Amino acid sequence: MSVTDPIADMLNRIRNAYAAGHEVAEVPHSQLKAEVARILTREGYVRDVVVEGEGGRKTLRVYLKYGGDREPAMKGLKRVSSPGFRRYAGVAKLPRVLGGLGVTIVSTSAGVMTDREARRRRVGGEVLCQVW
Repeated sequence: MSVTDPIADMLNRIRNAYAAGHEVAEVPHSQLKAEVARILTREGYVRDVVVEGEGGRKTLRVYLKYGGDREPAMKGLKRVSSPGFRRYAGVAKLPRVLGGLGVTIVSTSAGVMTDREARRRRVGGEVLCQVW
C-alpha cells in the first residue's frame, strides 16, 4: 500500500506503539526516516533504532523508551510540514517547543537536524515535526 506522507506514517506508528505500551515500533525504512529516528534516539525519546532486512525490504525497528510506572519518554509528537502544505522557516523563525524543552526536527541543506543545531549552524529549512 502506498503512503502519501511517510514521515507522518512513521510518527503515527511510534505514537500508537507508545499508546499501546509496545516495546518496539516497526517502520518501513527510508534514509529520511532513519535520520529522524537517529535524532529521536540522540535526544532521548527512544531507546534504540535498528535497520533490519536488505535490499528494498528494509525496516526500522524503533525500540521505545519508558520511565518509571511505564510512562512514555515521549509526551507528544506533531507533524508540522506535510506534502500538501510544506512549512519552511529561516534560522531566525525556527519554532521552539515548550520554550526549548522539546525538539523541532528540521530538514536543511546540511542534513536533518534539531532546531538547536540549525540555529548553531545558522541554517533554516523545512520544519518536519515537533517532539516533547
